[in-house]
Amino acid sequence: MSTQKQVDPGRRGLLVATCAAGGVVGVATAGALVSTFQPSERAKAAGAPVEVDIGDVAPGEMKVVEWRGKPVWILRRTPAMMATLDKDQGELADPASEKIFQLDMPEYCKNPHRSRVEHKEVLVTVGICSHLGCSPSSRLAAGPQPNLPDNWPGGFLCPCHGSTFDLSARVFKNKPAPTNMDVPPYMYLSDSKIVIGKDEKGEA
Repeated sequence: MSTQKQVDPGRRGLLVATCAAGGVVGVATAGALVSTFQPSERAKAAGAPVEVDIGDVAPGEMKVVEWRGKPVWILRRTPAMMATLDKDQGELADPASEKIFQLDMPEYCKNPHRSRVEHKEVLVTVGICSHLGCSPSSRLAAGPQPNLPDNWPGGFLCPCHGSTFDLSARVFKNKPAPTNMDVPPYMYLSDSKIVIGKDEKGEA
């Protein structure tokens, strides 16, 4: 009886140690499995779609997110901003967005506002100048401003070499930038959420 009492604790200790070791291996394996289902940094850089909440972007404000290592601007334009787009046509180098910079223009954004018709006030564009790859600064307010014409309608200015873009990210005439800024593929999950880098057809 006394011997039995001495053996059981030893066996229990061995059993506990074995289970604990197995548990550590199990947790480590589970962690490895979970990590394989998460997009790697390389996958993100290659263009993994990015989900963005735009519910906090008020009219006249812009949000910046990253996709493929580049800034993507999400601008919710006011009615006054939208009204400038038709007036800009004659001063733009490519008002119909026929030329390609780096991305094909999505068919659903081939319009003066360069956005989806169901949310035409929301501009989604890659904030990279087509001249030398700089990121322009936002000059959304209309009117005279440093380095801009007195009749400035609002838009974007690339400070490197002076290229200017309207509120649809279309380049004005006689500027170093040869094309408009890119519009990436994107789709709405709801009125307040979008996915950048993918659309309903799975195109990216």
